[in-house]
Amino acid sequence: MSLTFDYKVRDKSGDLVEGQLDGDSMALVVRRLREMGYMPISVTPKSAVSLKTEIKIPGVTNRIKLREIAVMTRQLSTMVDSGLSVVRSLGILAAQIENPELARILNDVRTDLEHGSSLSVACAKHPKAFSKLYCTLIQAGEVGGNLDEVLTGLSDTIEKQANLNKTIKSAMTYPSVVLGVMVVIFSAMIIFIVPVFQGLFKSLGGKLPLPTQILIDVSNIMTSVWVFAVIAAVVAIIIGIRKWISTENGRRIWDKAMLKPPIFGQLFHKVALARVTNTLGSLINSGVPILEALDISAETAGNVTIGNVLREAKVGVREGRPLADPLREHEDVIPGLMVQMIEVGEQTGELDGMLKKVASFYDQEVEVTVNNLTALLEPLLTVVMGVGVGMMVISLYLPMFDYIKLVHN
Repeated sequence: MSLTFDYKVRDKSGDLVEGQLDGDSMALVVRRLREMGYMPISVTPKSAVSLKTEIKIPGVTNRIKLREIAVMTRQLSTMVDSGLSVVRSLGILAAQIENPELARILNDVRTDLEHGSSLSVACAKHPKAFSKLYCTLIQAGEVGGNLDEVLTGLSDTIEKQANLNKTIKSAMTYPSVVLGVMVVIFSAMIIFIVPVFQGLFKSLGGKLPLPTQILIDVSNIMTSVWVFAVIAAVVAIIIGIRKWISTENGRRIWDKAMLKPPIFGQLFHKVALARVTNTLGSLINSGVPILEALDISAETAGNVTIGNVLREAKVGVREGRPLADPLREHEDVIPGLMVQMIEVGEQTGELDGMLKKVASFYDQEVEVTVNNLTALLEPLLTVVMGVGVGMMVISLYLPMFDYIKLVHN
């Protein structure tokens, strides 16, 4: 069945042309418009416009993934390296990209370029899609005349960040699922099974063992109106903690504490170090001054404690000290290996290359840590679940053993 599509295109003179075209799919309409000599800007199914407006959910339908930015940046780099102008490249990408929010942003950026703006300034107007790191590297490429090379390096950097995020999610998914299953199982036993035994115990009479009495008390709370008070208290505590973490002092204490746990602390620490070294290496390699690079790296560290160390190191560098010297004063946060590699990089004039090697090392360390963590958590959580269910069953049957003894006596 043929559909009607609304389109916006630019002709060979650069003038904006709007109209409608019938076709079996959006891809076929875009191809036909190109064959007609137009550069597609947007192609939208006419029948889907109203529906799309109705189901648009802020924060969900307009979400832009980091990997989408990485793919778009790599495609833009390839087009610019092939000789296409940035304006035309952005128009092509906006017509092909699947995410409507990213397509809209690319069209806005292209419009700003047509009005004389630079790419970095145009991207800076959309901080949800383009970070400060992104805009700074673009600006460095524009100043240095090597925008295509910078875009390639930028796409590599973003892909590494996306892989780090994916690694963290994979590390947290298994324990989260298992804990969720444990909560469901325990709740089902407390709400549906324990009351059955409670009625039996009540009919038999006698004093219940302490574990059984505690389990029955919990069941009474869970099956009464008090459960809503408990849920409200838990929700209030979670909201309070989140608000506290959003404060400057709360974030500082929380991020410092996140580096301390023996297992997850090591993982978060290595992820932050990988992110910092990769970002700092990319900025320096693109010609960004080291003081500005330290500022941006501190913002993108993802941990206030490590970010503050970089800011303190910036003060030392401004005073004429090598970067490795102020970092060496924070051995509890910055490992000796990282300091040594930075020192060698400064002495040889290959600081950006050394930082990239350090980033690659910590990327591998994160992967190893996640694998070890998963191998450790699988049996541990299984044992915890088994022990928890076993203790509940034993608590329920303890009075039965006493009643059996009484009958035999």
